[in-house]
Formats: sequence, structure tokens, C-alpha cells
Amino acid sequence: MVQRKQKKNVKLRGSKTHGYGSMKKHRGAGHRGGRGNAGSGKRADSKKPSIWKRGNRNPEQIGFVNYQPLERTTINVGHLDSIAARMVREGKAKEASGMIVIDLSSMDTNKLLGAGKVTHKLHVTVELAVPLAKEKIEKAGGKIEATIVDRETVKADREARAEEFRKKNSKAPPQATKA
Repeated sequence: MVQRKQKKNVKLRGSKTHGYGSMKKHRGAGHRGGRGNAGSGKRADSKKPSIWKRGNRNPEQIGFVNYQPLERTTINVGHLDSIAARMVREGKAKEASGMIVIDLSSMDTNKLLGAGKVTHKLHVTVELAVPLAKEKIEKAGGKIEATIVDRETVKADREARAEEFRKKNSKAPPQATKA
């Protein structure tokens, strides 16, 4: 029977270096410039360990874990409209005066987004809503009870809080104002 593949060590018999190039390349870690990050300070910028770039900290030591994260559970008006009839059947919503009354805050949803079409008259109670969601619900003849938030308002609020934080934590002496 014909031998299809020769074993590697048999194939390399008679070869001086067994596929490692020059003789010196397969001796210890000299060919690699040391083991691991050894000698990294001696080799200009070619072998700096990435840990140095982070100020001698491990990747696990970067950042922080917020133990009180701000969790937003959202739903789009189009999706809410599509499941409104089913919610009434299941008893999660009520029908009163020709409107479907939905309390999203009792369902652990705290923000209403504006994507989708609204065909039913909805009366929605939620913590936060975007202006487009309010517009679509009111256009369909419904009502919404929520704090309306848009990007500009959120951005302005964030900037104001950041400025207040900077003032409070600034180490510079207060500037003298001209009277």
C-alpha cells in the first residue's frame, strides 16, 4: 500500500534546522528578544507592553462600575398601538370613553418613543415621552400624561449640571469681577 503522508519528524531527517531557519533561531528565547515583556524598556518603542500605555494598570482597572445605573425601559408608539387591543383583552389596559387607557409606569416602562403609526385613540400615562410620540397620539385623538423630553432640553440640562459640578470642584480661586 502506498504511504500517503510521511510523518513530520521522518520528513525532516537530514535537515539541519528542522524548519527553523538558521541554527541560532531555535535556541531559548533569544530569537524573540526575551520571554514575554522582558527587556521591553531597553527596546525603544518597538516592544512597549500595552500596559504601559494605560499607566501601569490592567484592563480590569480602567473605568468604574456604576452600581446605580439609570435604566430606561422604552417602547415605541407604533408597537404600543399594535398591542393595545391585546392589552385590553388581557386586563393590562382599560377602555373608557372611547379610548384605551394604558398606564405604562405600572408595567415597568418609563419612556415612550415616537416610531410607528398610531391608529387607536390612546390615553397613555408614562414618566417620559418624546415630542413625536405626543404629537402622534394627539393626532389620533388620544391624550398623553408625561414629561416631554427632547434632545435639546436633555443636552442643556446635562451642560448645566456639568458646569455646576465644575464650579463646585474647581481648585482655582474665584475670579474677581469688575463692578
